[in-house]
Amino acid sequence: MNSSEKLFEKMAGVPADMLGKTIEVSKNVADSFDTRKHIQRAKDYWHNLGPGLTTGAADDDPSGITTYSQTGAQYGFQLLWLAPFTFPLMAIIQEMCARIGLVTGSGLAANIRQHYPRWVLYTCTALLFLANTLNIGADLGAMAKGVQLIFPEFGFVSLVLFFALFSLSLQIFTSYESYAKYLKWLALILLSYIFATLAIKDLDWNQIFISTIVPSITFSKDQIFLITAVLGTTISPYLFFWQTSQEVEEEILAGKITLKLRRGTNVEDVKNMRIDIWSGMFLSNLVMFFIIAACGAVLFSSGITSIATAEDAARALKPIAGDQAYLLFALGIIGTGLLAVPILAGSASYALSESFGWKFGLYRKLKEANAFYGVIIIATMVGLSINLLGFDPIKALIYSALANGIIAPVILVLIVMISSNKKIMGEWKNNLIFAILGWLITILMIMAGIATIFSLLNP
Repeated sequence: MNSSEKLFEKMAGVPADMLGKTIEVSKNVADSFDTRKHIQRAKDYWHNLGPGLTTGAADDDPSGITTYSQTGAQYGFQLLWLAPFTFPLMAIIQEMCARIGLVTGSGLAANIRQHYPRWVLYTCTALLFLANTLNIGADLGAMAKGVQLIFPEFGFVSLVLFFALFSLSLQIFTSYESYAKYLKWLALILLSYIFATLAIKDLDWNQIFISTIVPSITFSKDQIFLITAVLGTTISPYLFFWQTSQEVEEEILAGKITLKLRRGTNVEDVKNMRIDIWSGMFLSNLVMFFIIAACGAVLFSSGITSIATAEDAARALKPIAGDQAYLLFALGIIGTGLLAVPILAGSASYALSESFGWKFGLYRKLKEANAFYGVIIIATMVGLSINLLGFDPIKALIYSALANGIIAPVILVLIVMISSNKKIMGEWKNNLIFAILGWLITILMIMAGIATIFSLLNP
């Protein structure tokens, strides 16, 4: 081909070259636009998350981590199916609680007070306070032990005092808006358990997948106890009260100060609430899944089948799984405790304040709600004393589980009845499917509660 022919070929190809470059530029522009759109969607999604995310994250407190660790250590991957099984159960109940808060503009205890006998409410509230304060004590101790895993030179008593005072200062002296953001970001600490598990080498993902989708149970006494413990720690009474009250707090933050303004809801708010709830409960159960998987892969396979505390699990992981998994596990104990302790104290205070008609709410200043903040202080101090006076935190958790086993079924009955009542909920009452599922979950938790009480009283 001579030079004139080459020149002619280039000239002929100019339109095609221009078209090709135009297409390439258009693709780059489109990709850039899509990226920005995805980023905006992610920002909108994060902005929409709130009470559901923090409630779900708080469920994975140090006592929950201990339960999941023991499940994996004792039975390997066998009970991994509990994570996907409990996810919809937990989400359905928490959605009912959130809907009650959105529609009535009042917390769960206030609704029970208005529609049911006072003695039922007072009994449940007293047991809730007992269970929560015992749980606070166990979680404060676990956080201190978690720090000592990383910094063994720090004193246990000093750490427990620090965490108790830090938790109180956040609730009392921080505005609700800032406090809610703190809880929201702290929820991301749960990702440490996912990273800790992924840091473990040679995980048998094939067996993990099979154990996740194929339920397996031996019906031994120990296994039944662990299953009921998992149900009890995922579907917990303090989460019911906290979720409902936080929906009310969010409405107040949005300017709906009076009860009249808060009553009723709309399609958009319910849609956003569902995204929040199901996202938070998914994260909670995803973390449960990874903790069971990690302890099943490392501890069970190494013959370490007895874990008394969350820090025991972290300590046992170190020589086998390595420093990375150990540190991430330890950080998770500290972070989840910082999230759970104020929520445990807060939910007890919401329940008591609403039961007796006191002024309440984290949006109020200390002087405006003395009794509300007083209960938070008392609950935290009782939890603190469990550690300072030398009480066994494991026994505290056992008594906490006993109290929860008694009150959870009663409160669940009330939740399903309130959320299914058209006079209370109007068009936002449970549909038939939700009502049926709600009652099935309640029956399951009644059975779990009976099993928990029986096993604790007959060791």
